[in-house]
Amino acid sequence: MLCGKKKLLVVDDVEINRIILKELFSEEFEVLQAENGCKALDYLQRYPSEIAIVLLDLIMPVMNGFEVLQNMQATGLIQKIPVILITGENDDEKTLKGYELGVSDLLTKPFNPRIVYRRVLNVINLYAHKENLETKLKEQKAMLEKQAQRLRQSNQFVIDALSTAVEFRSCESGEHIKRIRGLTKVFLEAIKDAYPEDYPLTPEEIDMISSASAMHDIGKIAIPDSILLKPGPLDSQEFEIMKTHTIRGCEILISLNFARDEEYCKYCYEICRHHHERWDGSGYPDGLKGDDISIWAQATALADAYDALTSVRVYKPAFSHQRAVAMIMRGECGVFNPKLLACFSRLESTLPEKIRLASS
Repeated sequence: MLCGKKKLLVVDDVEINRIILKELFSEEFEVLQAENGCKALDYLQRYPSEIAIVLLDLIMPVMNGFEVLQNMQATGLIQKIPVILITGENDDEKTLKGYELGVSDLLTKPFNPRIVYRRVLNVINLYAHKENLETKLKEQKAMLEKQAQRLRQSNQFVIDALSTAVEFRSCESGEHIKRIRGLTKVFLEAIKDAYPEDYPLTPEEIDMISSASAMHDIGKIAIPDSILLKPGPLDSQEFEIMKTHTIRGCEILISLNFARDEEYCKYCYEICRHHHERWDGSGYPDGLKGDDISIWAQATALADAYDALTSVRVYKPAFSHQRAVAMIMRGECGVFNPKLLACFSRLESTLPEKIRLASS
């Protein structure tokens, strides 16, 4: 049964046909009548959410049924309002064209009123069912997105907790991970805009990568205090132990087993392992070269180098922004991707403000 009294639009240039159909449906619907396609479109524009169905004649003056269908298709109304085509011709080509334009059913004149009645109600009920399903799917999608957001927030909490624990153990502020996230995002957005064919990153991927960048130094939790907190330069043996934080960090990530099946885990793992790799192959632990190093690990590496230079460490004071930029561009922190450095150079004057905004 139909709920409420909606409108039914009869479009036919023959008055007797309109009268028959009005009589047939007047108890169930408010029947609107149009003698041509132009009048029909006027009704459709006035009552787009109130018309339950259109009974559309094919051959009419001023504007025929196909032109009405083409307009409904162009405006998206054919997706919302079902149309039953009424024709006096038994023409397969025209029938096929009608279905291609989105009609739900076809009636051939002369028609049996009782059959017309049942077919019209069936089409309306099918559309109502389809609309109900679409509504439920939208609700389920919204619920899943909400759950995904909660999961991302939960993951972010774990990441921030672990990363901040490492920062405090290193006698550094927890602000470091915020700056790394902000810098990584700024660098990735810049290289995506400058080299979209080489690095086709989406905004969603950039957000995920910048979040994962906070895990870059998680492996330092396994480094002895005597090395991690040493106020002076490390000797060769100590440096070899320090270098293991990349691999130890990956071991920790695997043991956590969170987001194992998600792309997010891949970003965390590759950033953790490869943020000390360098473009010329001189980095560690795997000696990767060029774009064998993922762009997310490259961006995090540059972010980490810049932030290390401009922040106080147990072994050095903070350098100025200008000095840090000059040291990176001269290769004093290792060799970086020339395209990434070009973006870094273009960002030089605005970088401190971008960092502040991105990490706030």
